[in-house]
Amino acid sequence: MLNLSLSPSQGFTLQSPKLPPHHRSLSSKVSLTTAPATHFDPASHPIFKTPPAKPSVKSRQSSEYFAPQQQQRFAANSDPPSPPRVFVGHSIYKGKAALTVEPRPPEFSPLDSGAFKLAKEGFVLLQFAPAAAARQYDWSRKQVFSLSVTEMGTIMSLGAKDSCEFFHDPFKGKSEEGRVRKVLKVEPLPDGSGHFFNLSVQNKLINVDENIYIPITKAEYTVLVSAFNFIIPYLLGWHTFANSIKPDDTSRGNNANSRAGADYEWSR
Repeated sequence: MLNLSLSPSQGFTLQSPKLPPHHRSLSSKVSLTTAPATHFDPASHPIFKTPPAKPSVKSRQSSEYFAPQQQQRFAANSDPPSPPRVFVGHSIYKGKAALTVEPRPPEFSPLDSGAFKLAKEGFVLLQFAPAAAARQYDWSRKQVFSLSVTEMGTIMSLGAKDSCEFFHDPFKGKSEEGRVRKVLKVEPLPDGSGHFFNLSVQNKLINVDENIYIPITKAEYTVLVSAFNFIIPYLLGWHTFANSIKPDDTSRGNNANSRAGADYEWSR
């Protein structure tokens, strides 16, 4: 068996192993010296070269890609937040009284099908407060009158010389009927510059007899008419129906019967 030793500066040396005594005569030290070898660098050989690194590609599965997608999916599955309630009103202040006009929303009742049906139309609440001092009003003595959609239409249709009158009994059809009487009169001013709003309230239950009136100029009356004209479709609840219409909704009527009636009329 031969021993092979490698030395970069001395070349290769082959040595015979130790032999038994009867073979020592055959043993000899054989040296094979080659030309000085150059220094061997494994990195310089093509086999040992490290392959070039692949360019770094950012994964599309990173959180930067999926986080917005997940947020959108969660937002679509969760119920949209309810809009906050907002209270609005328009006030007119005069020397003897103040008038505040506030809309009240319609009421809906749920159906077994999951839909909703208009249960009560909205209205506009008129609040009259008498003056207590200069630019001060006693709202503890205020009197209210609810205008229906039809009554609003009557006021909107008044001309410069027209007038109207509404009578309300809050307990009509009940045992207290006739105990409370409210009369609202809208009459033109003598000089034709606007209208008087006069509210008379007789409440026998609490022994109140109040009469509050306030002059409304043409400009103020125009603002009221414009506000009434805008809010009436919402008081009827038609905006909820319009918002529920979808592009793929094939039933464009409130129900099958009304749709059939419309088709019959247009086909005549």
